[in-house]
Amino acid sequence: MRTRNTAAALVLVASGLTACHGSPPTRAAVVTGPPPPKPVALSLTPAAGAAAVPVSAEIGTTVANGRVTAVTLVDASGNTVAGAPRADGSSWIPATALRYDTTYTAKVTATGAGSPPLTRETTFTTAEKPTGPVVGSDLLLTNGATYGVGMPVVVEFGSDVPQASRAAVEHRLFVTSDPPQPGAWHWFGARQVMYRPEHYWQPGTKITARKALNGVPIGTGHADDDFTATVTIGRKLTIDIDNGTKTLRVYSNDALVRAMPVSLGKPSTPTSSGTTVIMSREPSAVFRTPEYTTTVQYAMRLTWGGQYIHAAPWSVADQGRRNVSHGCTNVSTDNARWIYDQVLVGDPVTTHGTEVPLDPGDGWTAWDLPWSEYQKG
Repeated sequence: MRTRNTAAALVLVASGLTACHGSPPTRAAVVTGPPPPKPVALSLTPAAGAAAVPVSAEIGTTVANGRVTAVTLVDASGNTVAGAPRADGSSWIPATALRYDTTYTAKVTATGAGSPPLTRETTFTTAEKPTGPVVGSDLLLTNGATYGVGMPVVVEFGSDVPQASRAAVEHRLFVTSDPPQPGAWHWFGARQVMYRPEHYWQPGTKITARKALNGVPIGTGHADDDFTATVTIGRKLTIDIDNGTKTLRVYSNDALVRAMPVSLGKPSTPTSSGTTVIMSREPSAVFRTPEYTTTVQYAMRLTWGGQYIHAAPWSVADQGRRNVSHGCTNVSTDNARWIYDQVLVGDPVTTHGTEVPLDPGDGWTAWDLPWSEYQKG
């Protein structure tokens, strides 16, 4: 009997082992498709019914699960306002300032993958014209002009722009270039802001700059103007002035084309070392100081403080030998005429080896800072 029971147990154990190691029952495969597309969500600013909206307002567009595909803006008479989106898609910018005390309606359509387009509208009214102080401003570009490769986009203000207002001002300054060359704004004091790319503009670049400042609050006042200019960058020409050798060198596309002797500022009135650009070309200019008044020919301004390259026939004997000027770069009349005929406003001029550095903002000194410093604003 004991042998029989043991054998039965072995059979049961073997049967159990066979059951544990068998194939599991077959289950039907579950097939799941892609999740359904999320619906497009769209919100706009100014809010519907908003009043006293600044004339510098943009149509803010916040989109989820899609993108803006159409924007129209019309006034109460049905007149359409032109415009374009910001590069980051955060808003749509009217091409000109809105009118004061006017009602506008914006209609925006957003489209997403797999869901129908969504359209939203907002109607708002702009503010009445403010009565506070007006902060004048100038965009120092002439529409249609051609400039040198160092020409910064310069905006100047008639009164100080407080630190707290500068971000709002920059937000309404626009620069586009073809071919694209990203750049940055930098403030030189409270009344001058400049835009430049990392390196000199490429020859042939088309630049469109706009100061869309009409109605933008600045301190206790507001800005005054909305102005756009489109300009062209010409050939590459640069000037290098070396105090050590008392020599001015002109380069075209980085190749030396002419060298000439100069006399710079004497020790009591030294020329500044640094990089600025030609700010103006004047066939003749009158210099007035407490000590003298004189007329010079072929004057090319480098700084607001009055440093120029100009003809100085009285110092020809000193040119290339010693510095005798009041801070200007003296050259002979023939050499001054030749430079004058070659240069454009915006051509870079670098002076080095003198007793003092160039003061930031004394002229269009955007290139006198390394890019890493310039980007700090």
